[in-house]
Amino acid sequence: MTQKKVDIIVIGAGPGGLAAAHGLNSSKSVLVVENDLWGGTCPNRGCDPKKMLYSIIHTKKQGEFLKNAGLICNPGINWEEMMAFKSDYTSKIPTGTLNGLNRSNITTEHGSPKFISENEIEVNDTIYEADKFIIATGLKPVIPDIPGAELLQTSTDFLQLPSLPKNIAFIGGGFVSIELANIANESGAKVHIIQHNDRVLKEFPKEFANKIVEMMKANGVEFHFDTEVSEVKNSVDKTYKVIGSNGLSLNVNAVFSAMGRRPDLQSLNLEMADVESDNRGIIVNDHLQTTNPIIYAVGDVIKKTQPKLTPVASFEGRYVASDILNSDNDKIQYPSVPEVVYSTSELAQVGIRVADAEQQPDKYQIKNFDVGNWYTFNRIKDPNAYVQTIIDKSNNQIVGATVVSMLADELINYFAIAIDNHQSAGTISNMITAYPTPASDMQYYL
Repeated sequence: MTQKKVDIIVIGAGPGGLAAAHGLNSSKSVLVVENDLWGGTCPNRGCDPKKMLYSIIHTKKQGEFLKNAGLICNPGINWEEMMAFKSDYTSKIPTGTLNGLNRSNITTEHGSPKFISENEIEVNDTIYEADKFIIATGLKPVIPDIPGAELLQTSTDFLQLPSLPKNIAFIGGGFVSIELANIANESGAKVHIIQHNDRVLKEFPKEFANKIVEMMKANGVEFHFDTEVSEVKNSVDKTYKVIGSNGLSLNVNAVFSAMGRRPDLQSLNLEMADVESDNRGIIVNDHLQTTNPIIYAVGDVIKKTQPKLTPVASFEGRYVASDILNSDNDKIQYPSVPEVVYSTSELAQVGIRVADAEQQPDKYQIKNFDVGNWYTFNRIKDPNAYVQTIIDKSNNQIVGATVVSMLADELINYFAIAIDNHQSAGTISNMITAYPTPASDMQYYL
C-alpha cells in the first residue's frame, strides 16, 4: 500500500469541489478524487444537458405562440438530432474538466475513496494523508423500495435516450419530473406524472405550481395525484405495468423515478473520520466545517436550508477555499438564490417566500401582476405570464418575487440583484435600462 501526503483533498469533481480546488491550488498541494464523470452531475447529466434540450423545446413553444402572428412554421422535434446536439456538448465535459485540473497542476485520482482515519483516505491502493478535506460528492437519485424497482430508470437514463418512448410515466412531482416530463411531452410522448400527494413543486407557492400543472394538462400531460406506486412489472410487447393506489394501472414504455435525490455518502466511511450526517446530508457549522473541523463539506451533500443548486455549490466551494486560506474568515453569508423550473412555461422565485410574507401582513405587502398583455410579454405571445412581488413596507424595498413566464429565468435575476442591493422603488424607477426589455418593466413591480 502506497502512502502519500498532500495539503488538501477534495472528494468530488463537480462544481463545488472544482471551485474549491481551483481556489486553493496556487498556494496548496491539492488532490481531487472523483469516482464518476469529471465535472459532476450538472454539466454531464443534469442542468446543462437539460437546458440544452429545453432550448429546443422553448423555441418550438414560442413558434407555436407566434404562428398566428405572422410566423409561418410547423415546429416539431427530431429527438435523435436534439440528443446529438446535447451530446456534442456533454461528451467533451469529462476530458475538458480533467485537462483543466492537470493544467492547474492539481493531482487527480479516479476511484472510490473511503476514510480510514480522521485525516486519511484510501483510494486505488494508496493512502493519502491531508491537512484539510473537502467533501463535495453531491446527490444521487432516490429509487423507491417496491417490487420491480430494478425496472425503473432515472434522469440520467432519460438524458441518454437514443429514441423517445411512446408512453412514459414519471414517479414524483419535483423539479426533475416536471422538467423532463415537459421535454418528453413537447417531443411527442404521452406523459403521466404520478404524485403521492395533491401538489407538485413543493418549494414554490401552490398557486404558481398549479399554473404550471394546468398548462401541462392543457398540453396533454396526465397527472395522477394522491397516488402511491406499489409495483412495476414487465408487461406485453416490451411495456411496463405501473400499479398503485386509487386504481392506478398504466401500461407504458418507460418508467422514471423522479422522487428527489439524497446525499451520496454510503461509501465514504464517515464514521472513521468522526463526521456526522443524517438522511438530509452532512452536518456543518457556519464555516461549512463538519463535526471534524479539518473536514469541510460543500454543495448538495450538505444538510442545509439553502436550495441545492449548482451556483450555490460553486459559491460554497469558493468560500471554503477562502476559509482555509484565511484563519479570520467571516462566517458564510449567502446572497439571494434564484430558483427556476424549466417547464411548459418557466417558474422562478427568489427572496422571501410568499407563505412567510402572508404570515406577516404588517411587515410585507404582496403585489400581483397579470402581465400577459404587457408589451414585454405580448410581443412574444406569452399569455400566461404572471409576476408576484413582496415589498418591505418599512422601506419600500423589494424582498421577494415569483414569476411565471417564458422569460422568468431572465427576470428573476433582476429581482435577485434588486434584493441583494436593497433597491427601493425610487432607486429602480431612476434607472435607465434598454427598452423594451424585461428590465425596463422593473419599475412597475414595486
